[in-house]
Amino acid sequence: MTAMNRRALLRTAALTGVAAATGLAVGPHAASAAPASAADVVNGSWLVSVGWGVLQVDPGRTTPRELLPNGDHAKASPDGRYVAWVNTARSGDGTLEPYVAVYDRVTGQKRTLLADPFGVRYGAPTWSPDGTEIALVTGQGNDRLIAVDVVTGATRVLVEGHSMRDPDWSRDGSMIVVRWRSRSQGWQLRVLELATGTVRPIYTPVAGEMFISPVFMPDSGRVVFCTNRWHLDREVYNQSLASVRIGGTGLKKLTDEPRFYLSPVFSPDGRYCAALSIPPENEYPDGGNIIVSTSGFGEQWWIPGDEYDDSTRLDWARAI
Repeated sequence: MTAMNRRALLRTAALTGVAAATGLAVGPHAASAAPASAADVVNGSWLVSVGWGVLQVDPGRTTPRELLPNGDHAKASPDGRYVAWVNTARSGDGTLEPYVAVYDRVTGQKRTLLADPFGVRYGAPTWSPDGTEIALVTGQGNDRLIAVDVVTGATRVLVEGHSMRDPDWSRDGSMIVVRWRSRSQGWQLRVLELATGTVRPIYTPVAGEMFISPVFMPDSGRVVFCTNRWHLDREVYNQSLASVRIGGTGLKKLTDEPRFYLSPVFSPDGRYCAALSIPPENEYPDGGNIIVSTSGFGEQWWIPGDEYDDSTRLDWARAI
């Protein structure tokens, strides 16, 4: 199937109801300042970070539009109104330096929270459940996890001294999970308990295993991540989604067919889990699409639309 025919068929499917099957909103909804129950939450747009800019895929649409022209690793605030994103690259003319910024999806205003000379690195941000802070990894060796006040830009160090990646803040506000490099045991999943400052391991991989993109389930009781644990003999399309309890027990394989997976994220209403993946009919393994699972991972389906080459992160924003 040619790319043109495939995309035409996908768009036709979307316009005949596939998008509605995800439970997405098909029109704008007013944002509320008060906390809402899961039943009140309406799922909105996907945000796809493509390495140098951020795309937005709106409900009922199949063609993304540009949301941000530069930067990476975008993450929407819990109420859906704001997007935090970072830049660690340098533009050819030298005018663009590393930054951490917030974008207002209602007004279009952009605010820079942190700005540094070239060489400073910022990792993917994650929001506190109350929307007042973002946490991210920085430092020369990615060895400092900080929280940044989104109003003042003031920072505080949460933990430092070990290389870290991919933080995710639990919806109950009590924990942050990270990929953590132990000096004696290598990469692990560890949970930082914010009330006590305790960091404890919850998952250690087997020899040869690669794992990425930890994210809390909506009830904050388990962490979902991508792993090739069950397909170590395959070179490509060898990952599964898995989960483990925050106490470190109950490892569970969530998906049956091995695929490429990146950046799983749960819908704002908690009913679905989406991730970047590659459809089996793709002629070349370099363009990803969005795959959605029910929260029980018993069913999966593809979101029609354009492919997102070299994507780095997927997010699912609440409707505003």
